[in-house]
Amino acid sequence: MHKHQYVLGVSAFYHDSAACLVRNGSIVSAAQEERFTRKKHDASFPSNAIEYCLNSAGISAGDLVAVAFYDKPLLKFERLLETYLVSSPLGLKSFLKAMPVWLKTKLWIPKIIENEIGYSGDLYFPEHHESHAASAFYPSPFQHAAILTMDGVGEWTTTSWGTGEDNQIKLKKEINFPHSLGLLYSAFTYYTGFKVNSGEYKLMGLAPYGEPKYVDQIRDNLIDIKSDGSYRLDMKYFNYAAGLTMTNRHFDKLFNGRPRLPESRISQREMDLAASIQQVTEEVILKTVDHIVDQTGMKNICLAGGVALNCVANGIILKSGLIDKLWIQPAAGDAGGAVGAAMAVWHHHLGNGRMTTGAEDAMQGAYLGPEFSDHSVQSTLDKLGAVYSRVDDPSVTGAGIISKEKVLGWFQGRMEFGPRALGNRSILGDARSVNMQTTMNLKIKYRESFRPFAPSVKEEEISKWFEIDEPSPYMLLVANVHNDHLLNTDTRELEGLNKLKCHRSSIPAITHVDNSARIQSVSKHTNPKYHALISHFQELTGCPVIVNTSFNVRGEPIVATPADAYRCFMATEMDSLIVGSFVMHKNDQPSINKENYLNEFDPD
Repeated sequence: MHKHQYVLGVSAFYHDSAACLVRNGSIVSAAQEERFTRKKHDASFPSNAIEYCLNSAGISAGDLVAVAFYDKPLLKFERLLETYLVSSPLGLKSFLKAMPVWLKTKLWIPKIIENEIGYSGDLYFPEHHESHAASAFYPSPFQHAAILTMDGVGEWTTTSWGTGEDNQIKLKKEINFPHSLGLLYSAFTYYTGFKVNSGEYKLMGLAPYGEPKYVDQIRDNLIDIKSDGSYRLDMKYFNYAAGLTMTNRHFDKLFNGRPRLPESRISQREMDLAASIQQVTEEVILKTVDHIVDQTGMKNICLAGGVALNCVANGIILKSGLIDKLWIQPAAGDAGGAVGAAMAVWHHHLGNGRMTTGAEDAMQGAYLGPEFSDHSVQSTLDKLGAVYSRVDDPSVTGAGIISKEKVLGWFQGRMEFGPRALGNRSILGDARSVNMQTTMNLKIKYRESFRPFAPSVKEEEISKWFEIDEPSPYMLLVANVHNDHLLNTDTRELEGLNKLKCHRSSIPAITHVDNSARIQSVSKHTNPKYHALISHFQELTGCPVIVNTSFNVRGEPIVATPADAYRCFMATEMDSLIVGSFVMHKNDQPSINKENYLNEFDPD
């Protein structure tokens, strides 16, 4: 009999399946299934993530006191049926497409959990937005706070707000499907030619290239926004409730054209649409936050749900003066539902108390995934035929490589949980380099040229380099580069993607076209090795800011194992790779057929 009590949280069957293990109220481990299966946004039952979580604590499923699934499948199924009945016969195609997966899996969660992990004990099903709210409040540093959750849709809810006090969460107001800010944003994601549920951040990155010309059209036709931030959509323009697409011919007519074909040229129209929907989204969020503060009297607020990954809007909330402190769940989307479900059961359903320090959150920097010993790394590298050398201090070596404008793959410690690489599964570069953004986009990440890169900055230097006084450990806040580091560049004549050609600051590789950056502040406490690398880089260059992008190529999940890291290194034009204490340089490696390498190499 274990003296510890364990709760397992599971999120599955929509997108970004994940698992989280909580021991006596503390998060032990959490990981997304995609990292193990190498299928981006994998929605299947997270057997591999669960196995990792249980192994990390040295327990089996029989040692769990409860398993929590992140939503109520029967309630979601009810929405599907009701939506079909209301829109019949229009929705028949999407209804028939959805049915097999519901009848085979989604309605049989207890059986699946028993079959997959051999657990038949207490099983809890918090509501989807309760899981989001729990993931926002319980790991936060606040004893009392307001909570706002916004996403596409859970069972019926799309937006909810309430309060967290000690170990209790009370959700007070909600907005229900089909009215959804998340789905409105996804409709524009679809219309501008990006993939729904993964391309929303591309839309956000495209917005500063455009002018918000369509704001009035959106407000007058698509969304009715009230003074308290509540809203209703005019469903005449949308197809997501009954059809297989997000928008329809009425939407096309409103914006004078068909949706952009994926991978086709991005025009000024797409940039202006992105700028417009971003501005409307910010308006809804700010009005909602203002209303919540007014109703609750609470000036600390916690966010979760997919919309909370809109880091531009988050930066605006922080700057607005409406609140004192903001805390955002780093895995704000459905993956974080696994954390929320486990925490909700531990505190709310099992009635356990909660202690906060008031300073640090409980996410441990989001470093909650697998790690690998040097012995294990060396064994993998030998099997792969890698040519490497061992160094005493990888941080010193890494800083030296980056300072020569080389691109470095950096793999250390525990894998990050959530959509962002935070310095343990990262590709790093010199933020001062005028060529770094283009090099990384085209030669390493193989992705669209307009996409900005994020900076990692030493936490103690953040306000000297950016217009922000708060730490931003999870890369979820956007702020402008500090005036001291901006160049007097006139960009008024430049339009669209031509804005990229202009250098705006002394750290051009991470400065977006509107002088902003999506910042990660690095703490000596949560990631000493990464902090040391940036410190050594600063000693060499005088600059405590480097480029940090996730260690993967476009279309692939972030790397999880040393083998994944070496495979990605070899398939791109990365210059060097450091895994644990081992350093590899591209020129020393055996030659390979790069075209086939990503497909041929088995990550196991």
